[in-house]
Amino acid sequence: MMKFTKQNFIFLVGGIIIYIVDIGVDFWVASKYFSQGQYSWSILILCFRGLSSLITQIFSYEWFKNDWEGTDTGKLKWIFLVHFFQCGIFIRYWFALKYGCQAAFKQKSSGDASETDSPNFIQKQAIDVVTDINMLRVFNTFLETTPQLFVQIYILMEHSKDNFCQYAAIIMSFCGISFSTVDYQISLRKSLPDKDEFRVLPKLVYLFYKLLTITSWILSISLITLLSVRSSVILLVFLWICGFSWTLKQHTTFCKSKKMEYLYRTVVGIILIFTFFNIKGRKTKVCISTYYATHTVVTLGILFLYMFWKPAIIKEIHFTIVSILTVLSLVLGIIFLVVYYRCFHPTAYCRPQACPDEVDGEAGQKDRVKTGRFQNFIMQ
Repeated sequence: MMKFTKQNFIFLVGGIIIYIVDIGVDFWVASKYFSQGQYSWSILILCFRGLSSLITQIFSYEWFKNDWEGTDTGKLKWIFLVHFFQCGIFIRYWFALKYGCQAAFKQKSSGDASETDSPNFIQKQAIDVVTDINMLRVFNTFLETTPQLFVQIYILMEHSKDNFCQYAAIIMSFCGISFSTVDYQISLRKSLPDKDEFRVLPKLVYLFYKLLTITSWILSISLITLLSVRSSVILLVFLWICGFSWTLKQHTTFCKSKKMEYLYRTVVGIILIFTFFNIKGRKTKVCISTYYATHTVVTLGILFLYMFWKPAIIKEIHFTIVSILTVLSLVLGIIFLVVYYRCFHPTAYCRPQACPDEVDGEAGQKDRVKTGRFQNFIMQ
């Protein structure tokens, strides 16, 4: 198992700051729109924030229940109350700071430490707590940050009004997506066996792959929304149905209860609208190729649709700029994707002697190393 380092602790503190600032920017932007009489945009932004907060609190509390099963019920009641007031993530950050500080700065020698105070135990505690936070941040990123980025870009393109709060929201959204995707992969490497350390170059390649492909897709959705809001909604709902159906076919077993499992599959369906998400930890060459090939076809289809439906708009400078950015970010994103999977992606999710070819089934699950929640929650 890899170590929780001082650098990881610094990234943890940075993540907390980004999270708090992101909340502040959301309410600031919403209040700006409200004061300008644009009530629908204000309500929409607050709905994204409220929905993502509610879902992350539900998962966070369920994980506390699973981890503390058989312990003091009074402690769980207190935890429930904190989550009810939408502050559960801050408890997790407090535990992360506590264990992270011990792991990074206050390590004891293994010779004179008890089992619960041993360096390996403290390291595992720190990594597990930070891993849970990063999993919740992935939910938040694709339930709130990414949709809000789409809304802000659409408003900017539709009304062509430049104001500071819009740019602040867009910058914070990009920062949130960047931090959550990279931190997630760092936690994945630390939590699963047979994975190499996530060094600087792989981090950058992975970051650009995710950021550029997501940016291209958001610009594409923004373009079709400008053309027809109804068409955009139909497309997004159709993509969610496809993603949700795929999770059903995969027979995911991430949660202990059926209700939570269906909520998990619903969230994964939303994530799949924006980026590829591997929920089984198996080889996904065909799936990821199909996914991004579909995105490429739809993106090009949207641009060609403009040529036939609204040929006059093609001459406008903002459409030219957005079109170039859409295609360029898509091409570069796929190039980074290929480089990442060719050069930096660890293909072994299980031990060399236990890598079955089947996609589903009990055989692979029995042979794989137990890795906590990450066993059935893997994003590539």
